[in-house]
Amino acid sequence: MGSTGSSMLPPFTFTEVLTRWQSAPVVTAAVVVFGGLYLWGAFRVRQRHPARPWPVHRTFLFLIGLLVVVLATQSGIGTYDDTLFYDHMIQHLMLIMIAPPLLVSGQPVTLLLHASRNPLHTWTKKFIRSRPIQWITWPGFGIVAYAATIVGTHLTSFMNLVMTNETVHNLEHVLYLVVGYLYFLPLVGREPIRWKVSYPLRLFLLFLAMPVDAFTGVVLGSESADPFPPMQPRNWGPSALSDIHDGGAVMWVGGAAIMVVMIMVVFFSWTRERRPSGGMGWLETARRANMADRFAEAAPGAADASGNADQVRMRGSIDEDEDQLAAYNEYLSRINRGRGGGH
Repeated sequence: MGSTGSSMLPPFTFTEVLTRWQSAPVVTAAVVVFGGLYLWGAFRVRQRHPARPWPVHRTFLFLIGLLVVVLATQSGIGTYDDTLFYDHMIQHLMLIMIAPPLLVSGQPVTLLLHASRNPLHTWTKKFIRSRPIQWITWPGFGIVAYAATIVGTHLTSFMNLVMTNETVHNLEHVLYLVVGYLYFLPLVGREPIRWKVSYPLRLFLLFLAMPVDAFTGVVLGSESADPFPPMQPRNWGPSALSDIHDGGAVMWVGGAAIMVVMIMVVFFSWTRERRPSGGMGWLETARRANMADRFAEAAPGAADASGNADQVRMRGSIDEDEDQLAAYNEYLSRINRGRGGGH
């Protein structure tokens, strides 16, 4: 997608981004279909399980992901993607790093399982458990596909083909969405796929993408000549070479910034994780273990006759914040009384 015809576009401004829309019937149809099916599924779940409706925030995230696709391809960002290289790179980041994790967070497969009946329900379970799906959802495949896509579509002659062939350009957009979805699926998603990735490994795999973006950005920012002459002509804005350098900066800085946000989201989820056994995440566990130690020090007589302090810690780790606070206050009082007795 991008500018069509021989007419030259006006200077790229925020107003143009908001007002200069282009028609993309295939994108519009796909967004309407996927959005409609998702809303239908959420409605079905609410009807079948009124006490446990589909979470509203997941619906919101999925619809926002579809909106990002629309903005990237049909707003001014899509209109100028053949004219300004740095706008082209903004579009790519939206399609491979912003829209996919939003769509993944909407858990469309889980929604389908909740909303469907047999035979669709059984077929869906068999499909996600099939060997090809297990293979392409493997985290290792996702990171390799991500790296190959970022490098292969920006640092090779493929970019010139994209600029001169509208069909290839549109297929490139699909490629970004699919690769981004597969990359983020096991890292930020909770779909019933085979791979259950630990939080430390999730953080590591997210971090691995940053050098890929940085390498691509640095190479583009170091170009001494315009490597993509098929860009649409214009008589405003940065020079062709400066535009390439700006695009490299968008990939490097923008990609790193988005990935830092993703890492923070995953890290926060890790700290707030509630395990199936009822236990909390490691941060909450550490906090309560510390409180349990303080409780044991404040109430040494609460240990059993065998002097097993572990039993005290077990009792102090129950989820009763008022009791823990009272025990901690008693601990502080004992410290103060001890200090007063020493003067």
